[in-house]
Amino acid sequence: SRLKDEDVSPEQYLEYAEGLKENLDNMLSGKEIAEQEIMRINEVANAYHIYQQLLLDNNGLDFGDLINYCLKLFRERPAILEKYRKQFKYILLDEFQDTNWAQYELVKMLAAPRNNLAVLCDDDQSIYKFRGASVSNILQFKKDYPNSKQTVLVNNYRNKQNILDLSYEFIKLNNPNRLEWQLNKPAPLRGARPGKQGTRNTEPSNSAGKQVLNKKLVAQKKGEGVIEVIQGSDLQDEVRQVVEKIADIKIKSRLAATNGDYANEYKKEATWNDFAILVRANESAKEFCNALETAGLPYQFLASRGLYSKPVIMDVIAYLKMLDNYHESPALYRVLNLPVFDFSYQELVNFNYWARKKSWSLYEILKSAAGLNLGKEIQDKISKVLSLIGKHTVMVRDKTVSEVIMAFLNDSGYLKYLTKQDERKSGEAMNLLNQFMKRAKIFEAASDDKSVKGFLAEFDMEIESGEQGALAPDIESGPEAIKVMTVHAAKGLEFQYVFIANMVDKRFPTTERKEQIRIPDALIKEILPQGDIHLEEERRLFYVAITRAKQGLYFSWAPDYGGARKKKPSRFLAECGLMDRTDKTNQTNKTNKAVRPPLGRSDRSVKAQDKEKISIPNYFSYTQLAAFSNCPCQYRFAHILRVPVRGKAIFSFGKTMHATLQKVFELINEKRAMGQESLFEDGAIPPTPLAKGGNKTNIISLEEILKLYEESWIDDWYENKKQKEEYKKKGKEILKGFYEKHHRQGHRQSGAGGTGQTDWPRTIFLEKGFNFKLLAGEERYTIRGAIDRIDEINGKIKIIDYKTGRPKEKLSFEEKEQLLIYQLAIRDLFKQEISSLAFYYLDNNSEAEFLGAEEELSKVKEKILAIINEIKKGEFPARPSELCKFCDFKEICEFRKI
Repeated sequence: SRLKDEDVSPEQYLEYAEGLKENLDNMLSGKEIAEQEIMRINEVANAYHIYQQLLLDNNGLDFGDLINYCLKLFRERPAILEKYRKQFKYILLDEFQDTNWAQYELVKMLAAPRNNLAVLCDDDQSIYKFRGASVSNILQFKKDYPNSKQTVLVNNYRNKQNILDLSYEFIKLNNPNRLEWQLNKPAPLRGARPGKQGTRNTEPSNSAGKQVLNKKLVAQKKGEGVIEVIQGSDLQDEVRQVVEKIADIKIKSRLAATNGDYANEYKKEATWNDFAILVRANESAKEFCNALETAGLPYQFLASRGLYSKPVIMDVIAYLKMLDNYHESPALYRVLNLPVFDFSYQELVNFNYWARKKSWSLYEILKSAAGLNLGKEIQDKISKVLSLIGKHTVMVRDKTVSEVIMAFLNDSGYLKYLTKQDERKSGEAMNLLNQFMKRAKIFEAASDDKSVKGFLAEFDMEIESGEQGALAPDIESGPEAIKVMTVHAAKGLEFQYVFIANMVDKRFPTTERKEQIRIPDALIKEILPQGDIHLEEERRLFYVAITRAKQGLYFSWAPDYGGARKKKPSRFLAECGLMDRTDKTNQTNKTNKAVRPPLGRSDRSVKAQDKEKISIPNYFSYTQLAAFSNCPCQYRFAHILRVPVRGKAIFSFGKTMHATLQKVFELINEKRAMGQESLFEDGAIPPTPLAKGGNKTNIISLEEILKLYEESWIDDWYENKKQKEEYKKKGKEILKGFYEKHHRQGHRQSGAGGTGQTDWPRTIFLEKGFNFKLLAGEERYTIRGAIDRIDEINGKIKIIDYKTGRPKEKLSFEEKEQLLIYQLAIRDLFKQEISSLAFYYLDNNSEAEFLGAEEELSKVKEKILAIINEIKKGEFPARPSELCKFCDFKEICEFRKI
């Protein structure tokens, strides 16, 4: 990976190794050591070559190859490079500080020769060196593009000024390896020794005294934030004080809100979402999570790895392993332990005893239960398990792994059990299940064998390689909770109160871990900065941690973390000038420690008044609003808990048709654009690109459309082969009708390049996403969605939504709501007049057109705001009706009416 970040090929590494061999004979001293080093380098070069050959032999690419083969293609095929330079005339690159050498090289190649390139970056937040990110790219950019215009964003809308000042003074210790210092090129201070940094207390300016870049941020929020150091006597005391401080802030902010007497630091009542505990490594989070659990405070641990070790995922994997091999007793034992099967501990002990006694598997014991003289209650429980195994064994033969997983979750009652847990635990479980289902879908998309056996084979290889399963925590979903995460995971986030924990030597900053396989400096293409690279990276990481805090910033440490040696406070505390605060805080803690009661579940001062609050989304869509309108309980399952659901044939078919039509119009637009490009570049009017048929109006052929249909086909969730074939045939018939309608009739419009009677519509947007605001007093709500298609007709726009069904004779207001919301959105985004809204019914290629009147638009606004106000109450009662039989959650909803 590191070699590919530097765009070093196996051939280049082998060539370098051979060159070292040739130079060996010329060496007079240290020859034996050099021989060993050359052998090592040659071994690595050969291993790299073999690894790359294995990828090629198996038609595989790794992440580095995605960039490097692109570079290779552009270097060897300049015509292809030129094609993409024409396509990407303007390049905007965000988070530039996180790019590696190869990525920057690709950007430079694409941008040349016009160099219409804009990069957004903050070199002080370059914290991904372990991923290959090169901070030198930023320092090099101004040299590569000396005439580039520079815009500095210094107005800060997050932090208080004293927090910004602390972070700025601290990060200046990384001079001279900072963009600010490099551009300003400060003259050395008089008397400063060579190699010493003498610029910390000076405003940045170049040798001429002119300030080129000043990164000192200016807070737009008035007042000062709280900066404190918390010192415990040992790790447990440190953790305890952090948890107590969080509870104390919560109580004080509530009292301030209740009394209307806001202290300077409490402008409003704090929510649990306002707190974050940041640790340097995932392992350090455990103590804080345990303490929060003991105190009964809601928390969410946001790790980036470890999906496969989560209990709910281990339960699913155990069931799959048991289906693959009935005699996998450890897997079956875990399944039998699930609460939905209700086996007692003693019953499971007896099963294991009999299995050992008979030298049988657990499955054989269950199958032989009738002869074990067990009671009816146990026999019934065993029968339930065996019945499920039998049913799902049949599915394993011809169903995909994701279908089998959903069958287990629903048929066993496990999904229903999980949704009945408290809101936080239920939300976490659903989030994990959704991520695991996504992993299964990725496997199915990439593999011909989509079975349980095939999935487990790949899963076992992942585990053997050390893979733990990537986690993508959803910080916005679920109830309010204190966030516990690493500093890396916190990048881009902000919190009112931030606690940076374990501020001790060798934890933050960490000790440098040398690369296990070091790359020779001669092969490294990035410009390596002088000084302690690791320490500077740790400083940038600490800078990121500090700047997450909007209002309160707390550092915690303790001298005793176990072990023989006492811990020293982190050098970063001294570099921030905070050691004097450590001493004062320590004295206060010693004074109060004797009278401080333990914070445990018996202390309900925080929780008693603090009912678990649902985290309401920051945005709403038509789908969400319609779900709540139908049944608030359905909304909770779908959009709060996000319960995974079984797929349906009709949904797979609908997505296939939408994707096909999107590709159809993308191809049409691409062909038209090619004609326009030739017109402007060559100075001559080109012929319109033709498909088969040879006439101008046939810009796309039926064969091309059917090919796009095959490429877009979603092969999931059909009950059997016959149903799948029926749907596939139906789709072809729909597309034939769609083609005939547009090919023969078309739309009269301006700028289409034809007679107005025979051309396909001029489509200006496909799957157009939108966000617009609705105001209700001081509250602002975001409504978002995506529109299937927007056409331009005679200077006006037409909004189209596809429906895989037959049209209705007359649309009710409720049925119009979706397009009325789209009308509001487009009116907010565009100045063009809207000519009409249309539902396009694919079954018979007909349209239902209308345009919302002002009273209808006002009515839909009022309805949206009314629904949002109901959602904000956090109550989601079931609303049983005839619609229950069509609900995705009918199998887990106890209130269903069927």
